[in-house]
Amino acid sequence: MVILACDSSAKPCSVAILDGEKLVYQSFLNNKLTHSETLMPMIENALSLSGYDLSKIDAIAISKGPGSFTGVRIGVSAVKGIAMGRNIPCIGVSTLKSMAYNHKNCQKVICSVMDARRDQVYNGIFEFSHGILKVIEDDRAVSLDELKAELSKIEKDIILVGDGADLCYNYMKELSNLSIAEENVKYQNGYGVGLCAIEAYKNGEYDDFRTLVPGYLRKSQAQRELEEKEKRNV
Repeated sequence: MVILACDSSAKPCSVAILDGEKLVYQSFLNNKLTHSETLMPMIENALSLSGYDLSKIDAIAISKGPGSFTGVRIGVSAVKGIAMGRNIPCIGVSTLKSMAYNHKNCQKVICSVMDARRDQVYNGIFEFSHGILKVIEDDRAVSLDELKAELSKIEKDIILVGDGADLCYNYMKELSNLSIAEENVKYQNGYGVGLCAIEAYKNGEYDDFRTLVPGYLRKSQAQRELEEKEKRNV
């Protein structure tokens, strides 16, 4: 199975092509350019340089959230557009779960964290056993205090991954079993999205361009502010 896998859920942007679990191509960009500028050119480069054009792609995978509302929308919209043109399956996966797949051979508990602002993080806690992912805590928005209390009860070594890793480590660095992933595997990337998508596809968990939607864990700030304004005007 050949998968084109993309991630634009946070500041980094990444595109990968996987043939089974073999990584054929991957690009990763972490700068100030917006995903509306970078994602489609990165996809075009991936197809051009890898030798796998769209006719050879069996499915397109995207991290559908949680994450930046704008980034997630850009990624999901791009994938839906490509899938519609070729009528191929879309596989939307959890951003937090996809990060864990970059540590498939890790013996530690994997704590995926993305900065959600307001003293909260988007979080999932995972562990691999014989290559099979075990979900300890599924995707959620949780306060730093709540997460610290939960992690303090885990006796195994814990590795923090995601753009909230430094934030969490500095907040709870007195936990002696806590460490941060190395820079090259700290963030979500296309390869992790692809590996996660392969498992989802095996389980029949995929969409088409009509049904793929973002997976937000909470309302956007703009929507919350609008609702508060409407309440005040009642």
